[in-house]
Formats: sequence, structure tokens, C-alpha cells
Amino acid sequence: MPPATAAPGTPVAAGPPGRSAPATAPAKNRRARRGRELRAGLLFSLPAVVLLLLFMVAPFVSALVLSFTDQRLVSPRPVSFVGLENYVRVLTDAQFWGALTNNVVFALIVVPLQTGAALGLAVLVNRRLPGRVLFRTIYFLPTVTVMAVAATVWKLLLLPDGGMVNGVLDTLTFGQLQPGWLSSTSWAMPAIVITSIWQGVGFQMIIFLAGLQAIPASLYEAATMDGANAWQQFRNVTLPGLRNTLIFVLNVTVIFAFRLFDQVYIMPQFPGGPLDSTRTMMLQLLQTGYGRGLIGQASAIAVIFFLFVLAVTLVQRRFSREERAVQ
Repeated sequence: MPPATAAPGTPVAAGPPGRSAPATAPAKNRRARRGRELRAGLLFSLPAVVLLLLFMVAPFVSALVLSFTDQRLVSPRPVSFVGLENYVRVLTDAQFWGALTNNVVFALIVVPLQTGAALGLAVLVNRRLPGRVLFRTIYFLPTVTVMAVAATVWKLLLLPDGGMVNGVLDTLTFGQLQPGWLSSTSWAMPAIVITSIWQGVGFQMIIFLAGLQAIPASLYEAATMDGANAWQQFRNVTLPGLRNTLIFVLNVTVIFAFRLFDQVYIMPQFPGGPLDSTRTMMLQLLQTGYGRGLIGQASAIAVIFFLFVLAVTLVQRRFSREERAVQ
């Protein structure tokens, strides 16, 4: 018997009321929960965003604006727009290029040496050896020392007459080697390099140590069962496991290397000396802005310096990304 059909125009009875409400309620609850989580996340991140805007974005924008003016530290004249004049003066200044060269040389020496030393120390203190906690503390202590204090101590150690370093060298070499660490153009930068590595290697060691402890022990056990020696385990297990940590450490070390200031200001007899052999971009910026009162020109140096470090960091990250893609 065919089923009965409703006559044309007869309203079809709807299902029981409230049947569709339970189906949409979970979706509404999820949307409401996501909204609350989003508002909470924005609220918690607001202090960090405000600090970022106040102490990073706003100063850079201010420096960018001032770099196009003839702003001076103290001057009765009104500030006027000068266009790219400050950038032309900076880029045609031989002292600026000398400072940039010193920064590049310092980074090329410090970054590989400090990173390699930190990785070696991290591997050493990660082993189950007696006294490893004491050694971790000893290696990390220079990091918590303010760089200005560390530079002052090293300046006393490296004095040509009465300094401990030259005293030891004089004894070991029977007076044949007594470098003028901070008075010679050949030895001033090596002295700055030694001080910087001594002070910064502990921070990198802790970062590498955290990365080493995150590598599963089962990988080393499997490598041992396959007959891998210590070097093969380091090359095929440790280094791949530390790839992201290594990239982070390299980026941070490059940035710190280009921010070199305290050592070159405190350790030589004159800031940047002798004969500008330790002059850096940060010192050039400070002396231009506060020594000569040329705030507009110093702002141009700051902008150029920022763009240069940004370019170096982006190139470094690009190479790291391509290396990961190949592997």
C-alpha cells in the first residue's frame, strides 16, 4: 500500500522543539571558550608588547626620524630636515668603516671560538664525572659578572708592568715574551677577544647543556650497539640533536659580538685605542652623539648598524634553513 502523502498546502509537522539546540550548543561553547582564551592570551601578552613598543620600536622609529635631521645634543638653532646628508657623511667617513671592520673581525674570531669552547665544556660537564656540579658553577661564574667589572679586572691583569699575565709569561719565557696587551695595535684586539670569550662562554655552555640533556639516551645506546666510537656518536647523534640549539647560539653570539662596547671603552688607555685598533660601531655611535653632539649623525649610524646586523642574521638563518632542507 503506497504511503500517504500530505495534501498540497498542508503544513508539514516540524520535529519536536529543541532537537537542533543540542547540536549547536557544543559549537557555541567552543567558540566562547576560544574567545575567552584569546582575550586571556592578549591580556597576558599586553605587558610584553607594551615594553617592546616602548624600549625597542619607539627608540628605533625615533632614531630613524632623527637621522634625517640636523639634531644636535645642545644647540640654539631649530632642528631642520637634511634628507640623506647624515647617511652620506657616515658612509664616506673612514673612521666609520674602520669601526665596522673591527666589528666584523671580532665577530669572525669570537663566534667560532666561543661557540666551540662552549660546546666542548657542555659535553665535558654533561658526563657523569665527580665534581661536575662544581665545574659547571666555575665555568658559569664569569657570565654573571658585569662586563664593566670583568673588563676592569682584565685591564689590571694585562698591565705591562705588574700585570699577572705578563708576570707569568715573563717567568715561562725567561723574559722573551712581554706583550703590550693594551698599548700595542697588534695585541689590543686579541686582549679584547680573550676577555669576551672568558665572560660569555658560560652562557652558551648552559644553553648547549640543556640541549644535550634533551637528546634521548637511547640514541647513544643504539649507536654504541652499532659499534660507533665517541667521535662518530658526537658527529651523528650529538650534533644533529643540537642543530636548533646551535643555530640559536650562533645567532645570539653574532648579535652580542656586534654590540661590543664595554671592553673597548674600559680596557685600552683611551676608548677605541691604540690608534683606533679597537674602535667599534657602538663606540663610534656614542662618541658621535655625545662626544661631538651630532645626534642626527649618530642616529644614522644606529640605523645603518641595525640594518647591517639584521642582514647578517637573516643571511645566517637562510643558510641554516637551506642546510636543514638538504639534510
